[in-house]
Amino acid sequence: MTPTATGFAPTTTPLHTHTGPAIEITGRMGPRYDEILTPEAVAFLAELHHRFSGRRHDRLADRMRTRYEIGNGRDPKFRDDTAHIREDAEWQVAGAGPGLEDRRVEITGPTDPKMTINALNSGAKVWLADQEDATSPTWKNVIEGQLSLFDAIRGRLTFTSPASETAPGKEYRVTAERTPTIVMRPRGWHLVEKHIRYTDRAGRDFAASGSLVDFGLYFFHNAKQLIANGRGPYFYIAKLESSEEARLWDEIFTFSEEYVGIPHGTIRATVLIETLPAAFEMEEILFELRDHIAGLNAGRWDYIFSMIKNYRGRGARFVLPDRSQVTMTVPFMRAYTELLVKTCHKRGAFAIGGMSAFIPNRRDPEVTERAFEKVAADKKREAGDGFDGTWVAHPDLIPVAQAEFDAVLGDRPNQVDRQRPEVDVQAEQLLDVHIGLPITAEGVHGNVSVAVRYIEAWLRGLGAVAIDNLMEDAATAEISRSQVWQWIHQDRETEDGTRITREYVEGLLARVLGEVDRFEGDRFDDAAEVFREVALRDEFPAFLTLTAYAKHLVDAD
Repeated sequence: MTPTATGFAPTTTPLHTHTGPAIEITGRMGPRYDEILTPEAVAFLAELHHRFSGRRHDRLADRMRTRYEIGNGRDPKFRDDTAHIREDAEWQVAGAGPGLEDRRVEITGPTDPKMTINALNSGAKVWLADQEDATSPTWKNVIEGQLSLFDAIRGRLTFTSPASETAPGKEYRVTAERTPTIVMRPRGWHLVEKHIRYTDRAGRDFAASGSLVDFGLYFFHNAKQLIANGRGPYFYIAKLESSEEARLWDEIFTFSEEYVGIPHGTIRATVLIETLPAAFEMEEILFELRDHIAGLNAGRWDYIFSMIKNYRGRGARFVLPDRSQVTMTVPFMRAYTELLVKTCHKRGAFAIGGMSAFIPNRRDPEVTERAFEKVAADKKREAGDGFDGTWVAHPDLIPVAQAEFDAVLGDRPNQVDRQRPEVDVQAEQLLDVHIGLPITAEGVHGNVSVAVRYIEAWLRGLGAVAIDNLMEDAATAEISRSQVWQWIHQDRETEDGTRITREYVEGLLARVLGEVDRFEGDRFDDAAEVFREVALRDEFPAFLTLTAYAKHLVDAD
């Protein structure tokens, strides 16, 4: 029997009830799925969708209008209608909740049992439990990720690796005395959950919102237990594009707190500033979420993707060179991060830096040493700029990153009190993409190779993928395919004078398929088709994951 729900679950706070809207679970029910998809939890999802799904669609329509306007020559700017918010020096945000006072090193990763245990044993201050870009949203990953978190929060998560012919399975468990504070990242507003259907009062049937499903199930089951553990229900909010989207999340938080009977402001969010429109509304986003927000994060890979996406048709001056050359020190990235730190500290919020995704290569110590030097330099720059913490993707990077933040912070948990009055970022600086470096044949090939290899793994249910000594997630594939699309449509050439055409890229695609190690059950042919759909056609899909999820992502039995 599949769970369904209408109306409200019982709650300690009396709320108005209604009839009509319903949630239906159409996905296969696996072991223990009923512990997550309880009637009460499903009823909560129904109520979230009844109250907020229509406004989600409105905000997605706003995004389309913004992209259309930028594409037609209207650059984003700091808003005149919200100037009073930026000019009011008095208001401050809620700031850190319990367990979030010191965030100097945060580890990121998906929520499968083994990765959950590794993260909780890592020694990081915070774990970004990622149901978004580091998770391929198969039904199994979505629900079993919730189970991993459910068990971990209650101190009972274990994992046994499969046994082989020569060795028994190995058991993994959480052994750290102090585990990182969990900050869970639900899927962005654009993604749906096709295994859950929502029927509104008018009888219209929709796929459920991935955001509301991920947030709702985690919050409903774990909020009170997290509070009892001395922490709280904390969330990373991805891919926001406006303060109106932030206001929607704030109202969801307020409603949810009331629904389960916990104090207003218990939820803490950290918003990733990883879209170009959001960079122009940082203060407004903080203001709308001021009762619930702890800080902002510089989501740098998605930010580069957003820049390409919005300016992909605006001419040669908005074309970026090889992905490897778009570093944090190029003009538009430098302006964006400087503004983020100043804005956060002005309002009492944490500023969290970007990802270092290197995976130590134990067979090549020299490669690892050089990479560690680059990571240390990156984290030294962030700590010196005023960031309060940073991200890493591998436990071995934690000491490297922490040493640089320790050198600046000392015994202080953060440097929120450090203001940046010398920073004065203008709109044109956020749009200064001039780098002055060429596109190389190696860069084009690298983009095709990384995108295809990542998409192939994603279609098999892997969202965090080791590629060329880096832990990659969907953002890298998005940058890679977007650059290829833009180079083709802007009639660009490589450094040696070769035009980047569809035919040229098709040749590279064939080359990549010949270079990879094929295996039984691989999805490389499907990955190549997804790549063609998102990089080689006239249309530009807003997210490759939308195309891949709708047409190609199939749960294995």
